[in-house]
Amino acid sequence: MNKNSAYKRHLIGQAAEDIACHYLQQQGLKLIDRNFQCKLGEIDLIMDDKKVLVFVEVRTRSNKNFVSALESVDFRKQEKIKKTASFYLLQKKLTNKVPCRFDVIAVQSHSDSTQFQWIKNAF
Repeated sequence: MNKNSAYKRHLIGQAAEDIACHYLQQQGLKLIDRNFQCKLGEIDLIMDDKKVLVFVEVRTRSNKNFVSALESVDFRKQEKIKKTASFYLLQKKLTNKVPCRFDVIAVQSHSDSTQFQWIKNAF
């Protein structure tokens, strides 16, 4: 993979996160943090849904030859997100103080519309 394609993928991912964040805010969630990173991994969006802390993985796919955006969040990716979320909770001193869930949202943009598949409590 060359630098241009990696940069293009980064921009597409950022755009999908922007769109997903806006969509989730329209659904009543409040943004707490974005692109939380540590040595364990990254969490795209961390949101509040009526006092539930929601760790959101945003996925998008442009090539239909690969697995779907939702299918791409496999067991290994789920475990990485869980470990990163645990670190976030420890860092913020929220462990055992707030209910949490893990959501996945797939964003599929077309020339005339954007479709969302939002799975609450995905894992």
